[in-house]
Amino acid sequence: MARRRQLYEGKAKILFEGPEPGSIVQYFKDDATAGNGAKKGIITGKGVLNNRISEHLMLRLQAIGIPTHFMKRINMREQLVREVEIIPLEIVVRNVAAGSIASRLGLEEGTRLPRTIIEYYLKNDALNDPMVSEEHIAAFEWATPQDMEEINSHALRINDFLCGTFQAIGIQLVDFKLEFGRLWEQDEMRVVLADEISPDNCRLWDMNTSEKLDKDRFRRDLGRVEEAYQEVARRLGILPESGNHEIKGSEG
Repeated sequence: MARRRQLYEGKAKILFEGPEPGSIVQYFKDDATAGNGAKKGIITGKGVLNNRISEHLMLRLQAIGIPTHFMKRINMREQLVREVEIIPLEIVVRNVAAGSIASRLGLEEGTRLPRTIIEYYLKNDALNDPMVSEEHIAAFEWATPQDMEEINSHALRINDFLCGTFQAIGIQLVDFKLEFGRLWEQDEMRVVLADEISPDNCRLWDMNTSEKLDKDRFRRDLGRVEEAYQEVARRLGILPESGNHEIKGSEG
């Protein structure tokens, strides 16, 4: 597909004008950041793997009735998605204590939470994506009560599905981040899953060894970051055992 007008560049993806109205081309980069951009690096082949992993999981979620912005994968690094009005919230679903909740609440990392917890963060890099409550969301009209009802319902269903999917391949889904958007079709609006689902925004631990198979390897300087992403793809059946060469700088 010919390169089109760039609409936006984020930390991990670039968005381009799509081939038809209401569509966007989402390009996955190898760039990696942590600490809200304080730490930067390159994870070779990450964009290719995240494109494939997100495609795989989005299609499976669509098959169980979760509406998403995903349309199709175009090539190794690009996918076609529907243009949506992004709701300015990051939805974090937690099953096990890790990351910020462990430090905030004095929990030992790896402690299973009494129940699945959903947290909300305002998408604002300048403010370091502060945690907010549903009261804040309603007061500042970042989302309507109906939006939040749909978001919470979708988030819990997505969590149930992903927990089962990863458990079947020996991976524990510790927590993950979701983004949602409003999709307008004629005069009707619905809330749909947007962004991506990949080791960039999920904490994934090997169920037997607790080895981290996600971006925490980059955040915490654990090494073997590329191998962790490849391992997730291999277990999902996306990357064949001999397929490592396919992710080295592939563009088409």
